[in-house]
Parts: sequence; structure tokens; C-alpha cells
Amino acid sequence: MEDAYAKSVAEVLEAFGVDQTKGLSDSQVEQNARLYGKNVLPQEESTAFWKLVLKQFDDLLVKILIAAAVISFLLARMNGETGLSAFLEPSVIFMILAANAAVGVITETNAEKALEELRAYQADIATVLRNGCFSILPATELVPGDIVEVAVGCKVPADMRMVEMLSHQLRVDQAILTGESCSVAKELESTPARNAVYQDKTNILFSGTVVVAGRARAIVIGVGSNTAMGSIRDAMLRTEDEATPLKKKLDEFGTFLAKVIAGICILVWVVNIGHFRDPSHGGFVRGAIHYFKVAVALAVAAIPEGLPAVVTTCLALGTKRMARLNAIVRSLPSVETLGCTTVICSDKTGTLTTNMMSVSKVCVVRSVHQRPMTDEYSISGTTFAPDGFIYDAGGLQLEFPPQSPCLLHLAMCSALCNESTLQYNPDKKSYEKIGESTEVALRVLVEKVGLPGFDSMPSALNMLTKHERASYCNRYWENQFRKISVLEFSRDRKMMSVLCSRKHQEIMFSKGAPESIMARCTHILCNDDGSSVPLTMDIRNELEARFQSFAGKDTLRCLALALKRMPAGQQSISYGDESNLTFIGLVGMLDPPREEVWDAIHSCMSAGIRVIVVTGDNKSTAESLCRQIGAFEHLNDFAGYSYTASEFEGLPPLERTNALQRMVLFSRVEPSHKKMLVEALQTHNEVVAMTGDGVNDAPALKKADIGIAMGSGTAVAKSASDMVLADDNFATIVAAVAEGRAIYNNTKQFIRYMISSNIGEVVCIFVAAVLGMPDTLIPVQLLWVNLVTDGLPATAIGFNKPDGNIMTVKPRKVNEAVVSGWLFFRYLVIGAYVGLATIAGFVWWFVYSENGPRLPYSELVNFDSCSTRQTSYPCSIFEDRHPSTVSMTVLVVVEMFNALNNLSENQSLLVIHPWSNLWLVGSIILTMLLHVTVLYIEPLSALFSVSPLSWVEWKIVLYLSFPVILIDEVLKFFSRSPRGRRFPLRLWRREILPKESRDN
Repeated sequence: MEDAYAKSVAEVLEAFGVDQTKGLSDSQVEQNARLYGKNVLPQEESTAFWKLVLKQFDDLLVKILIAAAVISFLLARMNGETGLSAFLEPSVIFMILAANAAVGVITETNAEKALEELRAYQADIATVLRNGCFSILPATELVPGDIVEVAVGCKVPADMRMVEMLSHQLRVDQAILTGESCSVAKELESTPARNAVYQDKTNILFSGTVVVAGRARAIVIGVGSNTAMGSIRDAMLRTEDEATPLKKKLDEFGTFLAKVIAGICILVWVVNIGHFRDPSHGGFVRGAIHYFKVAVALAVAAIPEGLPAVVTTCLALGTKRMARLNAIVRSLPSVETLGCTTVICSDKTGTLTTNMMSVSKVCVVRSVHQRPMTDEYSISGTTFAPDGFIYDAGGLQLEFPPQSPCLLHLAMCSALCNESTLQYNPDKKSYEKIGESTEVALRVLVEKVGLPGFDSMPSALNMLTKHERASYCNRYWENQFRKISVLEFSRDRKMMSVLCSRKHQEIMFSKGAPESIMARCTHILCNDDGSSVPLTMDIRNELEARFQSFAGKDTLRCLALALKRMPAGQQSISYGDESNLTFIGLVGMLDPPREEVWDAIHSCMSAGIRVIVVTGDNKSTAESLCRQIGAFEHLNDFAGYSYTASEFEGLPPLERTNALQRMVLFSRVEPSHKKMLVEALQTHNEVVAMTGDGVNDAPALKKADIGIAMGSGTAVAKSASDMVLADDNFATIVAAVAEGRAIYNNTKQFIRYMISSNIGEVVCIFVAAVLGMPDTLIPVQLLWVNLVTDGLPATAIGFNKPDGNIMTVKPRKVNEAVVSGWLFFRYLVIGAYVGLATIAGFVWWFVYSENGPRLPYSELVNFDSCSTRQTSYPCSIFEDRHPSTVSMTVLVVVEMFNALNNLSENQSLLVIHPWSNLWLVGSIILTMLLHVTVLYIEPLSALFSVSPLSWVEWKIVLYLSFPVILIDEVLKFFSRSPRGRRFPLRLWRREILPKESRDN
């Protein structure tokens, strides 16, 4: 029943055909169970494990690698190879793919946990009226029409409409659903509001929320999926995970690379068709197979097999750094998404604020003989910790607050007219509340005021342990006074009172809504001398003006406190006694903003990131907070910047688009609005980070480009998120964004490094094949270079220090290519040199080396006809391992120098020295040690078909490798000069760049 909130109690009972005094009959229960189903959130079928595994291999580059591994194995078997040599290359490729698949499966399995944890918010049992009798039944057996009784501590078992109040009031904590900072009073009257959101439905109890005060009966109107909790589940199911910007770019580049690889492989095979019949191959078919192997080697060379592992490692290293900033990353790819975030949609309560209600202002009457008659005090401290000071209107700190009569009596009243508890949690190292936030705020005020009669009181209190300090002053007043009778808070009186006795003197303390307390006051307590004087109309008007200022301009939640001396020996109080009160003072409290939020908001503005405050609270309260944190800085009129959910939904399409571009505050929202906001921003190409802590936030967290849950939030929110803030602090998000930008920059650097290295390998094999030379490198050697000698420096590049201006530049565009047009040209130049240097090393050994055969160049490029000609050298010389060893070593060393080039995209090595990243220096040393081990230790050298090098050969390797630094220095110089940078691009045809490079 969707509109139960708008109908009267009688209409709802009639709609379900139920008698409020008897409940449903057994036959009605059976009928409704068939009609509406069980009160459980249906379990969604999880994706089969084998499907998850197969999904990880649904990538073009991965498919090419699998094909290359299978073909390599088959060709090895056809050539008669057995044992380790036949299985080495395929097994290494499959191990890499298996590791990447495992990471993917684990990530996707975690995503399904959010739906399972949603069930934890369903109640286990319910007190139900059926056939005229109350019984306790499993909550799963509830059906629409059931009459259910709820009381303090009960978890609401289904969506229900209030039908009977059994106490003065019923208050429910529905923060997990709406994000409201305080519990909500429920009522029986229907709600006339059109397009009512959850907060407007004050007669509805929502499934999964908790009753914190009172007792009532309600009729079930929705079960299972037809509840507010069920709609959240459905929204989460409809939300598909979006690929991160880096993942999209890598996929695009992978597709482009796959097409290039396929083209080059076919080209190499076609170009060499004339060599298929060469005698050295032993026939046309064997020749075709030989060049097919060359094409496979080319594919292995072109694909950066280590790239997924290096990306994962770099992101994982970034998450460790972010964990030290209290940002715990659940999804590795989300780390780089932070770097291009353009909008942060931040929850108000608990993220921008402390979620700890605290008294910030106090108003008392100073004297009736002076103008102004009232005094105002401000109170520092924004948490439940009893630390803070009281300042007068001039900003001077009060050394001994209890010497002020009104502050002293405010402390007494706040301590005694209070049902809450303040305690210290040593595990969390923080102060915690039990009870209503407003009452705990009054307890903290008591501790800040202190006790009378001790000049050393402030310092003496600081000597207590935190556990003792939590409620020391409150316990003092509770020991001084004996509580005799209590009048609970009720909606009609809007106040509560407590009768206390001390030294045979009875005093009634009262607190409540200012309008209710002041209407019952006839006297006021003066702060100058502690005297009680009649409350005149002038004083009343001034107090009401102060109240309007507190509640209006400052948007404080206000309470008034009063007392009354009672006849000696009185043992009880009634509503009639709540008259002729003496006004003590007015307190204003708020959920204060975190101290560091102001700076964090301005950091976002400098970094080109827009912050939208999203809250379930009312518009005026939220606007006041936005003023305090600087979100509305330089704005006098909030029109066009602040919208409630209903106002935004009512806008025409064009105005809604304009509103999205300017919006700073989105208030009075419910779960569907948060998800709607994320989707609307994403359609405008914004990269959205959304924060949240409640069950209600889960769909929006899952839909956002990066969902950020609070550490103190619900398990559902955490499971649906990409990142969890351990300290619930907005400033941590800003620090994480800076870290995300640095991680992306480093990720981009090592991707470019690996791509330029692979271009070199492709050039090497392609040129050698076209020229008709023997194989310069075999697939196993290429795999070793790609995985080990490329992988270690690439990972170390992830430790490059961030640029100093990282949070003063605008976010990168989502469609920004990993390798742009100019950079693609740069790395083609570098890659071409790497490939040609590798071939040069190979040619040098055959033509010029003293240890080589010193063949004419023409003999080298016609090696395949050696067996048919009379030669002065044995044909077996072309199977010598020395030339490929020189080639492989040149490739490794030139890539080590190229790694140093990637310390910065454009800065010279003379500016950013190699020792600025000691991890990179260490990885280069380790890589060279591994390479030397392969060259000089026998089992490994045989496995990789290499042999030891002489000192002369090492010198040639260095001569051929070092120029890569000089070439890149020249290219970096052109990069730093815009005029110089345009020249190479004019020579480059856009059509052969990948699509993302052209778009950029």
C-alpha cells in the first residue's frame, strides 16, 4: 500500500479488512501470504564461479596471448621439442593470465556481499496481534494487515503505518535510511504532503529502523521487496559497475594494439612468402611454419604481458600509502579514479560534521537594570569530549564559569533533567553517547562549566583519567540531589521535568522547547547577582529575539531550561506543577562542522573539484552549515545553488541541466534522489565521488564512479563502496584525491615505459624478418624481458615523487588518452631506436666482433641459403647463442636507461636526478643482477639460449644503449617548448593514431 501515509488510520484498517483490537484471522493471514509473499528480501542468484572465471578472459589482448601460447606449444611439438622447452613459454603465459583472473574474481565476489549484508537489517521477531491474542512470531511470517506492537530497542520488522500510540511519544532512529542526524518523532495523523519523501512520512515506521523511545502499535503495509529496504536492494541490483577511466583507456589501447599486432604479424608472414621454399627450412610447409613462429614471437613481443601485474602492483602500493591517510581502498582500480574526480557529493552528517551534537551558544539574563539585558556565551569544542572553554560576548575566556549563577544552575538542570549517558570507549579512544544526542550535548556542557568552590577546578579535572572525566561533574550533581519524580517528555507539552531533593529542599528542574518553557515562566534568574525577578514583557521580547536569532540566522537547535522551588516534603509532580517557573537560560546546539573541513573545501576549489553537500536534513539547517564550511563563500543569494529534492525534481529539463552545473547543496533527499543525482552528473561527463554511511546510501555508492563509505557506517554501505574512510573525515577524501592523482601520473609513466619498450621489441623482430636475418630474439627471451627486466623498473616508477602543484591543476579529462599524439610519436622514436640498437648488436657480433665469424653483411641476410652454397664458414654459426645474447643484453640495458627517462614526463635528468627515486635505482641494479645470473649460471643460460659475454661485448652493449637518454632529452626539450612540439605532429598522420589519441 504505497499511499498509506496519506490515509487516515480507519481507511488503512478498512483497506486490509482488519479489526484493530483483534488483528488478522488465520484465513486472512493465509490469503495475504499468498497475495503478498513472505517478509524476506529474496536472494538473488549469484553468478556461477565458472562464469566469473571465463569473464576474466574476455579481453582481446588476453585472447591473443592464449592463442600465441597454444600455437607456440603446438609448433614446438611439431618440431619434435619435448620436456621443459616445449612447455616453458605457454606455461609462463598461462600463469600470468591465471593470476590476473584470480584478482578479477575476488573483486567481483566482494561486490555481491553488499546484497547479503542488507539482510542483517531485517528484524528477527515481532510481537503480533492475531485472532485477538498477542504472540511473538518470526518476522518472516508477517503479512500486510498484521497489527504489530513496537517498543524501545525494537527493530522495525516491516514497513508499517502507525495506528495507536501507547506512550506520550514514539521516536525512531532512521538514520540508516534517511541520514537524519537526530531521531524522528512519529505520529498518527495522515500526511497531506504531495510527492512525500521518507522524511515527510511521519506516520510510517520503516523496516530495519530502530525505536529509541516510546511504545506504539502499527499495521504492516509492506513486506519483503515492497519495503523501503527492499527498494534499496532493487536499486543496487539495477546498478551496473562502471569501468574506471584508466580501465577504459587501457581497453581502448589494447584493442588498438591488438589490431596493430594482427596487421604486423600478417605483414611479416606475407612479406616472407618468397622465403618459404628456402632449403634451410626443408620445404614450403616448414618454411611457412617457421615464419608463423616469427609472427607468434612478434605477438609475444608486442603485448606487454607484465602490464596488468605492474598496474595492480602500483595501485596496491598506492593503497598502502592511502591507508596511512585513513583511506582504506576496497577496489584497486578506484585509486586512479580519484585522480580525475570532478565532483564530490558529500554526506553532511558525520562527514562534514562531527555527528556529535554540542552546545555552541548560551543566552542568560544579565540584569533587568542594564541594556542589553541578556548575556551571550559561546562554547568551544565540537565533539563529545568534555574539552572546551566558555567565552563571553567579548571573546574573553571565563576562568571560573561556575561563579556565574545562571551557568551554575544551567549545569545543575542539564545534569539532572537528563536520561542520557556519556562514557569513554578505550578501544576506540573516543567518547560515546547512550541516548539522545541533545541530552548528551547538555551533559558535555555540564563538564565544560565545571564545579563551584574550587579555584583549581579546571586543572584538577584534567588530572582525572578519561573514564573518570567523562561524567565527573554530572555525577557530582546527581550525588548532591536525589531524584524523586519525573514527568516524561510529551508532544503536547514539548518539555520534561524532574523533582529533586537536596538538604530538605525540593526543586523541580524543567527543560524543553523555548516557546513552551517561556510560556510557563513568571520569573527569571539574573546572572549578575543570582536574584530572581519577575519576567516582564521587555525581557520576554528580548529573550524571544535571541531565540529567533539562534534558531533562524544561526540555525541552532534550541532548548530552554527553568527551575521552581517546591513545597518541602513533596514526593511527586504533575502537569499542573509546570507553571510559575523561573527561567534560567537558553542553550543553542548544533552538529558542528569538522575543524579541517574549511581548508579541505578550499583545496577542492583550487584543484577544480566541485563539492555538492547532500543531506536528508532540512534546507535552512544545511545552508547554515554550508556557510560555516565555506561552500557558499562569496555568495549572498543561494538561489540556483541550493535545492531540495522536490524542488529539483520539479524543474523543467533545461533548468535542471543548469542547476546541475551550479548546485552546491542538495537537501531533504532520500535514497533514490542520491542515485538520481549521481546518474544526472554522469550524463554530463562528470566523474563523481559519492560519500555515505547508511543502508540508504548503498545504491548511490555503487553507482558512483567512486563510492566512499564511512568507517563508522553500516556494513552494507562499506560493501557497496570502493573506499572506506577510517576517520569519517571529509579532509581525508581530499588527501586521497591528491594521492590518486600522483598514482595516476606514475601509472601513466610506467605504462608509457612498457609500451615504448614493447615497440622496440616489435621493431627488432619486424626489421630482422624483413631484412631476412636469423631470429634475433626467441619468444622465451622476449618473455623474460617483458616480465622481469621490464616489470621491476616499471613497478619502481610507481614510487616517483608527486609534483608540487598536483592539487592546483584541474582534474584530467575522462577521455584523456594514456598515450597522446605527441607522446605516441615520442615513444615511437624511442621504440624505433631500442629496436634498431638491438639489431645493431646482433649484426655487430656477426660482422665486426673479434670473437665472431666476421661475415659480410650480404651473407648474414642470406643465411637461409647457406646449405645450398659453398661457404668459408659452417652454417651452424647461425645457431650460435652469442649474437642473440648480445641482442638481448642490449635490449635489457637500453630499457634500464629508458626507465631513467621516465622519472618525469618532460623534466630533464639534470633537473630530476636518478636518486630522487631510490626504488627505481634499486630495481635497475636488481634487474641487472638477475640478467647477469641468467647469462653466467649454466642451467638458466641453457634455458634462455644465452651465453656469457666478454668485456668487449659489454662495452659495445653500453655504447649502443646509452644514446637513448640523449634522444629522449632532445624530445623532452621539444615537449617543454610548445613551438617545437608542433613540428613533429605536422609530420604525423592522425589516421594511424589510436582513437583516444586523436580525440585528445
